[in-house]
Amino acid sequence: MNAIQPEQLINQLNWRYATKQFDPQRKISAGDWAALEEALVLSPSSYGLQPWKFIVVTDPAVKEKLVPVSWGQRQPADCSHLVVFAIKKDIGQREIDNFIARVAQVRNAPAESLSAYRDIMTGRIVHGLDNAGRNAWSTRQVYLALGNFLNSAALLGIDACPMEGIDAAKYNEILGLDKQGLSAVVAAAAGYRAATDKFATAKKVRFPKDEVLVTI
Repeated sequence: MNAIQPEQLINQLNWRYATKQFDPQRKISAGDWAALEEALVLSPSSYGLQPWKFIVVTDPAVKEKLVPVSWGQRQPADCSHLVVFAIKKDIGQREIDNFIARVAQVRNAPAESLSAYRDIMTGRIVHGLDNAGRNAWSTRQVYLALGNFLNSAALLGIDACPMEGIDAAKYNEILGLDKQGLSAVVAAAAGYRAATDKFATAKKVRFPKDEVLVTI
């Protein structure tokens, strides 16, 4: 049995949009936000390696500082919660070994039994890519988490806006990410749309299904 009905899914995806104006007075409840945090943790990634960290910003003063380095957009300040999606820079053997140890712990399996899996990741990520390539690979994983977050928010009736229009270097500076070995990639503001946001009622523009979908 479906967890939700197909029409409910489509209705919520039609309802969601990249919210341009948030109501600063409306905050996401603790229960709903806890669910969205779990959704972030459950996001898929290649090999399951999770080469990321999610920085949740709720401090009004910090959120305000991010406005000028977000192309002047007000979403970071006016939303309820701002999520900054960051990669772990230059991931390597340590991160792979930490992940293998976690798999062994969660699945109650000897780490030695995962050696072939470890070797595949080491060969393809550590030896197969240079630093720039590893960071590019990690960035692609971050976008999987972003999509998961946006759709999870929509299913809960929570508005969100993905934001690539940020100065990542300034975000790193303001949030102290550089010294943690992290680098901001994209952000997502979450909360509730303002009544004055004209884009809330604009028709969604998508190409027809037969132009974007091919069945073989």
